[in-house]
Amino acid sequence: MSKKPKDLPAVGWRELVHLPELGLHAVPAKIDTGARTSSLHGTVLEEFERDGEKFVRFAVDFERQHVRQVCEAVHVDIRGITSSNGETQRRYVIKTPLRIGEVEFRAEISLADRRDMRFPMLIGRSSLRRRFVVDSGYSWLQTPEMKVKKGHKP
Repeated sequence: MSKKPKDLPAVGWRELVHLPELGLHAVPAKIDTGARTSSLHGTVLEEFERDGEKFVRFAVDFERQHVRQVCEAVHVDIRGITSSNGETQRRYVIKTPLRIGEVEFRAEISLADRRDMRFPMLIGRSSLRRRFVVDSGYSWLQTPEMKVKKGHKP
């Protein structure tokens, strides 16, 4: 039986999240219950096989810090994902551990060009389901290194 909503930890509308197997830590993420799939800003560099399993190598650019992190992850699928503007794009979907606060789980994440977006990562409802409740009136509820903020102002 799943936990009752009051027993689940709350996330705010933005959090710093961690993708430990990718070497990505404190990634700013927007919590978006309107999106089904989580999404990460990444540029696919190549597909390859390792021990009979499909992988994808991709680059995550943090332009503000002038940093490029090259990552590898199990390539689960290529899917048509409908973006917020209603356009369907074919995207690589990876599966990797994701940690929000003290909760770590394997998540499916699509790789997308999010360079024009404010957050390099978006956490969709599939990752939130039965793990968190969302309190959209706050930020950083699962990010101890940040001061909890009330309201929606960045």
